[in-house]
Amino acid sequence: MSYTISLFTINTKQKEQELDQPDFFEKEENLEKFTPDQQAQLEDRLLKYKYKHIGNTGDGKIFEHTDFGQALLTESGLYFSTSNDFDCIFEVGMTASEFTDTGEFAKYDVQAGGWEEI
Repeated sequence: MSYTISLFTINTKQKEQELDQPDFFEKEENLEKFTPDQQAQLEDRLLKYKYKHIGNTGDGKIFEHTDFGQALLTESGLYFSTSNDFDCIFEVGMTASEFTDTGEFAKYDVQAGGWEEI
């Protein structure tokens, strides 16, 4: 079993809150795409946080951290996946929160109730 924390654009967050649809995240058209600059920023930050690019899928780029699991960077979301170990969840959650420091991105943790409000 794994634990997933997602990062989206701030506009995706606003749209989700306005529409209030239970299946919002299942519809790709609801998710705003990252700009090329935002994708590059996220990829650079993953590398600085010691995630290594290990391959690509049809959906995006896969990164792996030796201790904390994987991250999938797509054109509209960054999805961190880790084990249900408390320390791993804490570290991945902190990493995702730190990625929101520019104000361009918002952290979504469905297991913790949704959007992180700072």
